[in-house]
Amino acid sequence: MTPDPQRPRDGGGSRLLEVAGYFLRLGFISFGGPAAHIALMRRDLVQRRKWLSDAEFVDLLGITNLIPGPNSTEMSMQIGYGRAGWRGLWIGGLSFIGPAVMIVLVLAWGYVRWGSTPVGEAFIWGIQPLILAIIVEAIWGLRTAAIKGWVTGLTAIASVGLAIAGVNELAILLGAGLLPLVASVSRKLSVSSLSGLVPTVSLAAGQGERGLAELFFVFLKIGGLLYGSGYVLFAFLEDEFVSRRAWITHQQLVDAIAVGQFTPGPLFSSATFVGFLVRGWPGAGVATAGIFIPSFLLVGLTRPLLPKLRGSRRLAPFLDGVNAAAIGLMAAVTLSLGSEVLDEPAAIGLFALGAVVLLRFQPNSVWLVLGGAAAGLTRALVT
Repeated sequence: MTPDPQRPRDGGGSRLLEVAGYFLRLGFISFGGPAAHIALMRRDLVQRRKWLSDAEFVDLLGITNLIPGPNSTEMSMQIGYGRAGWRGLWIGGLSFIGPAVMIVLVLAWGYVRWGSTPVGEAFIWGIQPLILAIIVEAIWGLRTAAIKGWVTGLTAIASVGLAIAGVNELAILLGAGLLPLVASVSRKLSVSSLSGLVPTVSLAAGQGERGLAELFFVFLKIGGLLYGSGYVLFAFLEDEFVSRRAWITHQQLVDAIAVGQFTPGPLFSSATFVGFLVRGWPGAGVATAGIFIPSFLLVGLTRPLLPKLRGSRRLAPFLDGVNAAAIGLMAAVTLSLGSEVLDEPAAIGLFALGAVVLLRFQPNSVWLVLGGAAAGLTRALVT
């Protein structure tokens, strides 16, 4: 019988070890951003290990998209909770975050000492087409769980278009949830009602010395408010640390974001880099804690509500709409990533090869990442 992630387990030692072992490993190989991380989780935990079904996975993805913070990190907490209870929530999240934070810390130390960061273009070149293939496979596999009729189908398609047009993600998700909800009671949703759903974020200005408490609360605020991509994180950090406080330079921020993108795990690990630049090792610690703590709290607060939401005849359509929009947002990210990655015949060929290997052999994700890295390094050596 497939385990039900909506009913928390007892958190026994064996399940906690399973959660810790899997997400720790994933933390070391999860390149490519949140959509890629989520796709890897789906391959490993739905298809291979059968920890949960596609329908359950989509429900978790939907509710995760409704709260601020790094989606893939919060998915590790959601799945950890389902597998091993409250302790699984914390172990899953910490295990996934840990590798990225450690790697970024080492790179931040090297950056301060030598003034540069390692270049990994060849490494990333080989990995990205295979990660793209994994994301496409995940979206295709989740379609039947997320698309339950013409309403959710149109919702998913509309979400792709709105995301590409730059509409706020939270507005898309809430609007998508309302559409099937209203359709289920035979009412029409006014398009004008979506205009009030875009949140206005105002960050308080602050001046003064580089205190650890202030550093912590700035990152706590960012972690509790941020929706969207790495570009949104960049804007938040630039406003707080470059424009308002002048604690780091614009180039240092660019390097911090680059390190977060190059290393595995969540892009939020860029906070570790920034914290180290501002106040050394203690700064890295408080920055990391500040930006990730809201995710643990928000998942802990919302996770127990999921069974009630899914079990309610009146509210289940809202979750269906959000789930369809979440798949649409993943598709929009995939289209954007594909336009950047598949820019030459060699990359297209590697993507096609990865898709064939996925469909034919269903290999472990580790081998896919290692194979892509080897392809990228080989190309760099022969060109």
